[in-house]
Amino acid sequence: MTRWHPLAATDDEFLQTARFRIVHIVNVSTDTDHVWNVLTAHDALVSWTPLITASEWTSSRPFGVGTTRTVTLGHGAAALRERFYRWDEGRRMTFTAESASRPGFRRFAEDITLEPTPDGTRLTWTFAVDSTPGFAPILALSLPLLRRVTRGWANALADTALADTALDDTALDERRGTTR
Repeated sequence: MTRWHPLAATDDEFLQTARFRIVHIVNVSTDTDHVWNVLTAHDALVSWTPLITASEWTSSRPFGVGTTRTVTLGHGAAALRERFYRWDEGRRMTFTAESASRPGFRRFAEDITLEPTPDGTRLTWTFAVDSTPGFAPILALSLPLLRRVTRGWANALADTALADTALDDTALDERRGTTR
């Protein structure tokens, strides 16, 4: 059985001031609806990044503030329980991790913003982390790798959203786990 380690709550100030902060901006050549559909699909994350091996929405649709999700990396190597404290449908989602399956994190949050542009969508994905004192040196040393990995996730999201533009509405509904 997994032992969960509670994390401190985060807020918008933390997203700006976290000791470890990574921001990726990716321009996607499709509209914000397609990108949002990929972000909120029942197979969100696992369908476009192999490092994330499970992603379970633990709240019922429709999603909104208070929605919860559990995300697992590397077939159980680590997991986070997330609670969304911002949900601006089609535009922005922000969560705080409430607990982690491994010790070392004190606070963890992500913020994803979608802005329409003349050519599609500007995706801004922010990762914010604070660690325990003993884990901070390890996190600092691994920051270049974490930047590369999370950049890969942002790019994979963009690629998946582009591929989804070719799908019809029924196929998109199947990805989201909804029916018409």
